[in-house]
Amino acid sequence: MTDSAIDYMAVFRALPGMVALLTPELVYADVNEEFVRVSGRSREQLVGRYLFDVFPDNPNDPASTGMRNLEASLYRVLATGERDAMALQRYDIEDPERPGEWQERYWSPVNAPLLGPDGKVVLILHRVEEVTELIRARGRSGGGRGGRSRVLEAELYTRARELQELNERLRQAHSREREVALALQEAMLPARRQVSPHHRAAVRYRPAVGALNVCGDWYDLVDLVGGHRVGVSVGDVVGHGLEAAGVMGQLRSALSAASRVAEGPAQALDVLGRYAHVVDGAESATAVTTFIDFDRHTITYSSAGHPPPVLVHPDGRVEFLDRATDTPLDARPDPIPRPQAGTAFTPGATLVLYTDGLIERRHEDIDTGLARLADALHRNRDQDPETLADTVLLELLPPGGATDDTALIIVRL
Repeated sequence: MTDSAIDYMAVFRALPGMVALLTPELVYADVNEEFVRVSGRSREQLVGRYLFDVFPDNPNDPASTGMRNLEASLYRVLATGERDAMALQRYDIEDPERPGEWQERYWSPVNAPLLGPDGKVVLILHRVEEVTELIRARGRSGGGRGGRSRVLEAELYTRARELQELNERLRQAHSREREVALALQEAMLPARRQVSPHHRAAVRYRPAVGALNVCGDWYDLVDLVGGHRVGVSVGDVVGHGLEAAGVMGQLRSALSAASRVAEGPAQALDVLGRYAHVVDGAESATAVTTFIDFDRHTITYSSAGHPPPVLVHPDGRVEFLDRATDTPLDARPDPIPRPQAGTAFTPGATLVLYTDGLIERRHEDIDTGLARLADALHRNRDQDPETLADTVLLELLPPGGATDDTALIIVRL
């Protein structure tokens, strides 16, 4: 039988264990028949609903950790793109026929990623095995446990220990890769420094909290030939780990070299786009570059699919530099000249470049994140660049850290 003759939807629905598909926003995309049966919820009560709206924590048990542990596992899968097998969890669920009454239940979940063509997680396969009866059998046996209950307890203990050991080995392996990738990324990125004797800059890089892989965010500051000019850029490579860090280093170096000889930022991105076309792993990479002319008090800029830079004027007015936005670097087989725009600034203004980890949030429109950034920059515009950089990260990144890397450059003009 060929793959085309197999009805995989029917296979999914008929799987003997509880299986669900979750979106990256942790919304049920689909569930199989066993999931419906064991959970006591209908498909209509599950599909299209947020997981933790359907199965919240038991409010009568403040010490419960099941929901928190499951959420952490799912976000690990999203951040790492790796399978995460959880140890035994107690996770009570509300009786569907008696609202307000909670059933004590025990589960053994496994969460696995389904990756899209770009390597990002597009769905999470959430498989759950209920082990409540095993726990109850152990409890009923009391001090005089019989042979069958001892076997069940031994099987349960062995399974939980194996899952914990497997998770620990995976985390250690990914932690080592992450340390190497971070060291490589730090070595390839320019150190914090002043962009000129009279104008100050602050740079920050924050890896995603909870991620076992570093991403490909980067920044660059380069002195340009001809007058008192500086090039400031940021970019983002799709993917994780050493491969993304290596691609990031190639693109950053290429743009740095191109900026020194290009007539403007658009031409620099033209050159970078042609180079990205022959670099494996540069697909869908984005970048934005600005040329600052301190003598003429002007900024020219061009963007290849990247969020717009922000210019904060001394009077507090916030200007998004979004009049020269184009497709990502490797979007066209035959690159065409990219757009370029310019604006004037008054000495004392502040230029801010960043990557999408600073502004993007799940369940939120990107305009909300841009508005939040504009508000933070407006309110804190009198701070020096180093202090302002720390303030922006503190105000915009979630308390537990972002799920994506963040690069940030702030230049006082």
